Amino acid sequence: MKSIKTIAAATLAGLALHAAAAPAPAKTAAQPALKPTIVLVHGAFAESSSWDGVSKRLIADGYTVIGAANPLRSVKGDAAVVSGIVKSISGPVVLVGHSYGGAVISAAANGNSNVKSLVYVAAFAPEAGETALELSGRFPGGTLGGALAAPVPTADGGKDFYIQQDKFLAQFAADVSPAQASLMAAGQRPIAEAALTEKAGAPAWKNLPSYFVYGSADKNIPAAALQFMADRAKSRKTVVIDGASHVVMTSKPAEVARLIEDAAK
Repeated sequence: MKSIKTIAAATLAGLALHAAAAPAPAKTAAQPALKPTIVLVHGAFAESSSWDGVSKRLIADGYTVIGAANPLRSVKGDAAVVSGIVKSISGPVVLVGHSYGGAVISAAANGNSNVKSLVYVAAFAPEAGETALELSGRFPGGTLGGALAAPVPTADGGKDFYIQQDKFLAQFAADVSPAQASLMAAGQRPIAEAALTEKAGAPAWKNLPSYFVYGSADKNIPAAALQFMADRAKSRKTVVIDGASHVVMTSKPAEVARLIEDAAK
């Protein structure tokens, strides 16, 4: 009868042989980096569909895109709305603002560590204490005032501003087809006077990588003002599109989408 020691030795030897013959576990492939969610914030006299051409390209390239509904009531209140959207996103975010939306993203990014970069599309990037109205008038070339319709009184005692529909094409969207500009004029969202005159708080562009794109023929925010803000924010990349209007994201979506993807990498 075999001893217990002999049986144990044989068992261990068999286990060792089986372990040697077993294939090594396959290595887990490295997971690709999570692409940021792109949050697009429209400005005054526009709405989320103004980003459609940009969104189409970003989605095709694998990005999740959210077109935020900007209330256009106050910088602080509008920023709180966008901040809430950012907080609902678990991964990294690139915040993109057009026109007045630039002031909103400058505030909304504060306190949200998942915001990785900011993109200003023909947009305000105010310093603390500055207003959109003051910045647009600091440099010559803006003609928005003469294109505005009579203010519309609001229930809270304030005023809403629209662009006159017959002046919308020339003032706001000169490089968009007349048919498209007519639809944009009809669907424009008004901005409260209080939003344009509210002083900005501490801007997030002082702490986050920022990117700028605008058109040289912008009549809402003079090109000189846009370049000044880009330089002050130490823009990582500034794209100036010759002859483009204020709605450069609508007329030149490929160029705008390309810059957003640069900011996302």
